[in-house]
Amino acid sequence: MSCFWRVWRLSEIMDFDVMRILLDCGLILFATKALGMVTRKLGLPQVVGMILAGLLIGPALFFRASFPGLIHPTPEEMNVLKSFSQIGVVFILFSSGLETDFREMKRCGLAATMIAVAGVAVPMLFGTVVALLFMGGLDRIHDSALLMNALFVGCILSATSVGITVETLRELGKLKTKVGTAILSAAIIDDVIGIVVLSVITGLGGEGSVLMTLLRVAGFFFFTAVAGWLLRQAFRKLVKVYPHRRRTSIFAFSACFFFAYAAEKYFGIAAITGAYMAGLVLSGLGDTKFVDRKVIVSGYMFFTPMFFAYIGISADFSHFRLTELWFVLGFLLAGILGKIMGCAATARGFGFRGRESMAVGFGMIARGEVALAVYATGQGMIVPGSGIDPLVATIFLIITSSILCPVLLKLAFRNQQTEVIGAAEHSVRISSEALENVHHDIDGEA
Repeated sequence: MSCFWRVWRLSEIMDFDVMRILLDCGLILFATKALGMVTRKLGLPQVVGMILAGLLIGPALFFRASFPGLIHPTPEEMNVLKSFSQIGVVFILFSSGLETDFREMKRCGLAATMIAVAGVAVPMLFGTVVALLFMGGLDRIHDSALLMNALFVGCILSATSVGITVETLRELGKLKTKVGTAILSAAIIDDVIGIVVLSVITGLGGEGSVLMTLLRVAGFFFFTAVAGWLLRQAFRKLVKVYPHRRRTSIFAFSACFFFAYAAEKYFGIAAITGAYMAGLVLSGLGDTKFVDRKVIVSGYMFFTPMFFAYIGISADFSHFRLTELWFVLGFLLAGILGKIMGCAATARGFGFRGRESMAVGFGMIARGEVALAVYATGQGMIVPGSGIDPLVATIFLIITSSILCPVLLKLAFRNQQTEVIGAAEHSVRISSEALENVHHDIDGEA
């Protein structure tokens, strides 16, 4: 209620109609839920439907038509929707931190860490090179603004979203296997590394020095270690006194917002990094799952659909040219092949067999809300007139990888199961032949 009251008071100062905001919110919530249900029925994550909903009800697809879209907000109204969407992305990263399982990370240890490092480094390298090629060539690497732009594009490709991977592995009965554990652990570490890299790049994009940026990052993690320890102890005591109560969730929500604010305000690091670290601090405690359910309900009831829909609503295709489809294709190839090559090769080096290592690579290609969160955080770094549109390319990557990931995983495990069945049949045949020889010997002796 207080959020809407602030919007109402703000409308008296700025030039927008609060009734229009209420109508827009109603349309967004209805459209995102309806399209999300449709895409889920098709075997795709709901995030795809939510983005498509924003594209369909907003002005993005109707820029050359007389119909402006069901939602055509003024700049002031877009600022309000943007504020809602920014809170939504904070909820997404906070929930991701709460769901992080340190025991799962320790189980795979060094192998998962190196798979994650490769899963960040290789796609980021490929994406940076592709962006530079489409912004005038590799010889423009000395232009610091364009270089930061290209690095930011590469950073988008470093993100991994394993929601659809988890469902596929569970369906195949491979979630608790060596491959499943490696994928989940690597994805967790991948997100941590990716968020740190994003913080460094956005810090450098603000024309800070490398040393100062690294010092700010180190300062933030020191702050997180100290404040996080105190927060964790306080949360433990609160849960003992008030287990499974709303007040514990409210306490966790306030910690999330404080960490997000401190990260950006005092350390120059993305607010989503602070939200993620707050969730990480509170992960693995007695009431963590209870709090996470409250975060998911609170976020996905309003703010999170606003974030995904805002991405689609704010997408501007009016300047998109068919020639830019080549960049989209290059972006897709860099993102998908980068993950497969980097993660599969590293898994192979740590003793995974051929098909197992390919399954690890396939399981890491899916992108979702984290990629959009990275884009939303660093979109101010995009150089106007650079000739590339990372938003359109990111939307295509999410949709394409969400379709490819389960298909490739099923193929990899199906072939693996065929090999196992074939080996079993071979063993049975050998055993049968041996048994026949034994019977022959016995008959001969008799």
